[in-house]
Amino acid sequence: MGIVSPGFTGRRGGGKDLPPGQYLTHEFPVLSAGPTPHILTDHWEFTVTTETGEKYKWDWAALMALPAEEITKDIHCVTRWSKLQTTWKGVSLDTLLADVETGADFAMAHSYGGYTTNLPLDDLLDGQSWIAYEYDGEPLDPEHGGPARLLVPHLYFWKSAKWVRGLVLSDTEDLGFWETAGYHEYGDPWKEQRYAGD
Repeated sequence: MGIVSPGFTGRRGGGKDLPPGQYLTHEFPVLSAGPTPHILTDHWEFTVTTETGEKYKWDWAALMALPAEEITKDIHCVTRWSKLQTTWKGVSLDTLLADVETGADFAMAHSYGGYTTNLPLDDLLDGQSWIAYEYDGEPLDPEHGGPARLLVPHLYFWKSAKWVRGLVLSDTEDLGFWETAGYHEYGDPWKEQRYAGD
């Protein structure tokens, strides 16, 4: 089995709304670092672990009870496709982290299936990220990260971890799955930060 699952065909020309090196697609390509886990909402849980080891947990019912937001954002994949004006529904990380006591600077997102990706904590705050559970008005399909995924649309899409199950907060920056394999530790599409050193 290949490490990346294929899922798109065709290329369309770029445009002024696209970061450098990207092309526009109207499809939603499926790319994953391994097989797709199928998590029932009855068994889903999201845990934030602080740098001191304190844990904050939400099950599916608790997540659904939180204020939700409708989100419309462009998304950009490191494999060079971009999809504009995608629509999501989810809970802001500002809401989830509001009562979390931390002085951490970094977060490691953990997913069901073992995937990880690292982010500065500041990039998860101030209306920049969500735990998304609907796409285009429908429950999020497993192939796109359902039942819930991290959504951090201002960074390359590998930072928006599918099948998210938690964040581990830290004073130091550790590298996640793709970052350890040579991808950029931050991943700003407008700066073409695809690989380490870009």
